[in-house]
Amino acid sequence: MSDERTLDLLEAKIKELRELDKTDGINLSTEIARLEKKLEALREELYANLSDWERVKIARHPKRPYSLDYIREVFTDFYELHGDRLAGDDRALLVGLARLDDRPVVLLAQQKGRSTQENKERYFGMTRPQGYRKARRAMSLAERFSFPVISLIDTPGAYPGLESEELNIGGAIAENLLAMANLRVPTIAVVIGEGGSGGALAIGVADRVLMLENAIYSVISPEGAATILWKEKERMKEATAALKLTAPRLLDLKVVDEVIPEPLGGAHKDSHKTASSLKESLLRHLAEVSDIPLKKLLAARYQRYRSLGRYSTLNDQ
Repeated sequence: MSDERTLDLLEAKIKELRELDKTDGINLSTEIARLEKKLEALREELYANLSDWERVKIARHPKRPYSLDYIREVFTDFYELHGDRLAGDDRALLVGLARLDDRPVVLLAQQKGRSTQENKERYFGMTRPQGYRKARRAMSLAERFSFPVISLIDTPGAYPGLESEELNIGGAIAENLLAMANLRVPTIAVVIGEGGSGGALAIGVADRVLMLENAIYSVISPEGAATILWKEKERMKEATAALKLTAPRLLDLKVVDEVIPEPLGGAHKDSHKTASSLKESLLRHLAEVSDIPLKKLLAARYQRYRSLGRYSTLNDQ
């Protein structure tokens, strides 16, 4: 989005005028109001009809709030747990206990890094087998104490390196899918940024699946799909449209249950407002699924994933 630079410059100018208004005693309220009105109009023009590829870029924006940002604003008393009791800890997937409006929950949260050092520690948000096994350990704890499980999904995909293969990444993901399908507590998953392939699904088999407005959720990245289908990575925009990976499209396909609105321009434009919307949605859905008897909850979860997808047969044509 080439006009984002214009918006950034205008925001900086408004901030500068506000500082002058405070320190120099000059009444600049009229000019500030005029520029704020112009900024809002430009935002609406730029973001009113985003293409699928533009939403992908917002989902990957480096200033977009990550899991820890939401944990600090939405939850209280977060107590992190470490290690899978087999191979070690994984910093790309945080698990722990927390409270959501005083209700104890178990949190599973994929975390990216902002600096080079953080990304090295977090493996760019790509979870390794020990992370998924750590999550499964936390799920067992949730079941033992009847705590709901809430997942915050934000990953390009599971870590694809040699270490992952040696520790059986495919098996770790499969075991999580089975565990979540049979978990005897309410579960809610929220895609807050990127939801990439089995790396996301491993903590996403939930009773309710929510998405932030500019998040994406797909079996493969647009670049990967373009490379496989056409041998041309540059056709990623075409692949993005074909994948139907944006929140509005996935809501229409009934893959997700609700799209949580974001401020114009993305969650990073007002992280507090986004966090407030996320909390409201979590509380509402958690109250709804908590009222469903366990037997019916498990049956509904089973039916949900059995009925996903659309297809046609030759007789339908």
